[in-house]
Amino acid sequence: MLDYLIKGGTLVDGTGSPPRVADVGIRGGRIVAIGEVDEGASTTLDAGGLVVCPGFIDPHTHYDAQLLWDPAASPSNIHGVTTIIAGNCGFTLAPLKARDADYLRRMMAKVEGMPLAALENGVDWKWETFADYLNRLEGHLGVNAGFLVGHCALRRYVMGEASVGGEATPEQVDAMVQLLHECIEAGGLGFSTTLSKTHSDGDGQPVPSRWSNRDELLALCAAVKAHEGTTLEGIVDGCLDRFTDDEIDLFIAMSLAANRPINWNVLTVDSHEPDRVPRQLSASTRAREAGARIVALTMPVQVPMNMSFLNYCALNMLPDWGPILGLPVPERIEKLRDPATRRFMLERAGSEEAGVFRRLADFANYVIGDTYSAANEGLKGRVVADIARERGQDPFDTLVEIVINDDLRTILWPIPPDGDDASWALRKQVWDDDRAMLGGSDAGAHLDRMCGAPYTTRFLGDCLRGRRLEPLERAVQMLTDEPARLFGLRGRGRIAEGYAADVVVFDPETVGAEHATLVNDLPGGTARLTAAANGIVRVLVNGVETVADNQAVGALPGTVLRSGRDTETVLP
Repeated sequence: MLDYLIKGGTLVDGTGSPPRVADVGIRGGRIVAIGEVDEGASTTLDAGGLVVCPGFIDPHTHYDAQLLWDPAASPSNIHGVTTIIAGNCGFTLAPLKARDADYLRRMMAKVEGMPLAALENGVDWKWETFADYLNRLEGHLGVNAGFLVGHCALRRYVMGEASVGGEATPEQVDAMVQLLHECIEAGGLGFSTTLSKTHSDGDGQPVPSRWSNRDELLALCAAVKAHEGTTLEGIVDGCLDRFTDDEIDLFIAMSLAANRPINWNVLTVDSHEPDRVPRQLSASTRAREAGARIVALTMPVQVPMNMSFLNYCALNMLPDWGPILGLPVPERIEKLRDPATRRFMLERAGSEEAGVFRRLADFANYVIGDTYSAANEGLKGRVVADIARERGQDPFDTLVEIVINDDLRTILWPIPPDGDDASWALRKQVWDDDRAMLGGSDAGAHLDRMCGAPYTTRFLGDCLRGRRLEPLERAVQMLTDEPARLFGLRGRGRIAEGYAADVVVFDPETVGAEHATLVNDLPGGTARLTAAANGIVRVLVNGVETVADNQAVGALPGTVLRSGRDTETVLP
């Protein structure tokens, strides 16, 4: 007797093979039969007219904290994601000494946009080792979750407050290396780090990993080499725009030291910046020539960004905007009223120094979101350029006037400049390049500013009913088998006999995602952006239904994916 039988669906197995009609039989959390299956089952789903495919794998999330109050990993779960990789960008919640919990909370609130109140009210912070943290999650997950070991946590654990402000001594590096060994032995999937200037802690200082030198980084990467089924992830300044030669050399040295691939986030594709993609992917070519491997993550959809002049967001990354937007609100408003300040901000936003953030400088094409004053009544949903034209003003002056009327609370939606046909054609070229892989959702982070989690269903909907840039079997392969193979996930990423029964059943006529909406459902009454799913008929994790008709059902059959046990070694 089968536990679950999916009858008559169009099977897209994750390998890139053409779709075919087949039944899928499941027993004991594994796929045990494919084809014409006549065996009885406790549960049978008629999948006629529906697509049956492997569960989606999101390789770049920050669900490390959210899983402790939301084990389903919403909204990724309702968009067909059955496996997530967390602990990215050098940020993990373990190892942790009790004295450092407040520092870690404030750092995560700053760099990853997790509301501090949610971190204070939704997490008890009662663990120390990496093993303690993983064991807290085991048996309490609605998805499968693997965790890299973050450089910042390692450094803070060993060096305390001295982790910010200077280099480590040889003895401290040795202690970090030993600690990393222990974390990986407990199940950590490898090592992650950041050197990006966009990453500052709750005190405004560079996060701990940014104070490391090359010797420290390579010593930690070398520790990864000693363990089966491990990998690397890293962020440097050039990830946001264009790598320097030194950054490429560093990534190559890290990959060689670990004898593992290293992936980075995120390759932004824009036809208006035609030399960016060749430059970024050249890092992978150089790595291959050196016997290393560098993999770029790139998103297959545009992810709208919720901005404001009140809360920390990408606008703070514009050159010289941070000190202005970091002022107390009354002083900030007074500064923004000054025409000279506005001219300076506009000039700096459009400068070469802004790099990839220069795309935010097209203020005329911002759409006004929620407003909070009588003066701004009726502006929601309108484009700044149109309002400015009616008022006979410069668009940036109009935008600033609107946000001041709301005491800076106005929600702003930049219109991405990379929605043209040439940018989409360039994206397809990147998707089909083995130097890149889909990913970069940042799900679980930047909760009130962006919602990248639904990229899976948005992409499928676009491939089936929109631009149709990829055939269905290729789209599914990119969401399933390719990330599984990069991380060496044993028995996942395909519909195949003996593989884990992580399965998505969806309606090809309706699969997609709703627009993101702001909801106040986080601990401490704080808000996040989330988006409903369409066309997701069923999601199974290890053979158990977790989603039915676009809604989570509350089951928690997920597991912690531990290196060696659940992963195999992938060499460069």
